[in-house]
Amino acid sequence: MLETSARLLRLLSLLQAHREWTGADLADRLGVTPRTVRRDIDRLRELGYPVHSAPGTAGGYRLGAGAELPPLLLDDEEAVAVAVGLRTAAAGGVEGIEETSVRALAKLEQVLPHRLRRRVGALNAFTVPMLGRPGPRVDAAVLTELAHACRDSERLRFDYVGHDGTTGRRTVEPHRLVSAQRRWYLVAWDVDRGDWRTFRADRITPAPPHGPRFTPRPAPADDLAAYVSRGVSTHAYAERATLVLHASAEEAAQQITPSDGVLEPLDAHRCLLHTGAHRLDVLVIHVVLMGFDFEVREPPELTDRIREIRDRLTRALHPAPSKAAPAPPDPPAAPGRPAG
Repeated sequence: MLETSARLLRLLSLLQAHREWTGADLADRLGVTPRTVRRDIDRLRELGYPVHSAPGTAGGYRLGAGAELPPLLLDDEEAVAVAVGLRTAAAGGVEGIEETSVRALAKLEQVLPHRLRRRVGALNAFTVPMLGRPGPRVDAAVLTELAHACRDSERLRFDYVGHDGTTGRRTVEPHRLVSAQRRWYLVAWDVDRGDWRTFRADRITPAPPHGPRFTPRPAPADDLAAYVSRGVSTHAYAERATLVLHASAEEAAQQITPSDGVLEPLDAHRCLLHTGAHRLDVLVIHVVLMGFDFEVREPPELTDRIREIRDRLTRALHPAPSKAAPAPPDPPAAPGRPAG
């Protein structure tokens, strides 16, 4: 009985992880026969889980939205409360759990009955959050749509606003969402450009219908967070630099966010910082305000620019004494009077 219950939970988790599974794939994942899978699907249906099936070689099983929530999970009021809380957290209301909130919200909205989706939508439409730190706002509905496309390996079309303010249509194969300091990024294979790209989620406006399905490509990097950080903090800028900070990577990370640069430990007291800016002057100010002693590894032009700024600041602190103005000439003597 315990083995069967554990298998049912595993089956339910698989159905929530992807939009559609074949019976053979589920049997392979669970280590059972297709007949056992069919029996377990029937048990889930008896418990109230809306599992849909399509016959034939192209068919499979899919977890859909039912008339009411599956039993032993949440009642209507609890479901609405959880969905609203997840949307708030996904939008940045609670730092550090945004990505987890999006995944949970995607699962919950998949099985929410229509009447509850309307209630959740109304609450979000007429609620104004007041957050302590300003930042770009991303609609939770957009995030969940992007998350669904990543999960289902479905091509995504959207309008995108570039750095220069121009808007263009993009078609991509979405891979993952990456969150950093209340900013969201979509890592995706750009079909038209034939390369990996990183997109700001707050600049994305989905343009459905999406599809077709695609076979996922190997990720552009093992560490996607570092990959996105390099893209937004270094590769996107004309001027790039590598510096040695006299602080451990852990200490530096308290001041330097992933959008500021990429940190690489050197030893217990030093780390490398890879960063960038549009101009060398901005880069100098950016590094100085971080509050750490540092050394420039590259480029040499940055060292020259620091010297120029140092000399300018020195002149501002110790201005050269001004020369005394010459005395005005004596006025001419009045007519008929001796001078002196």
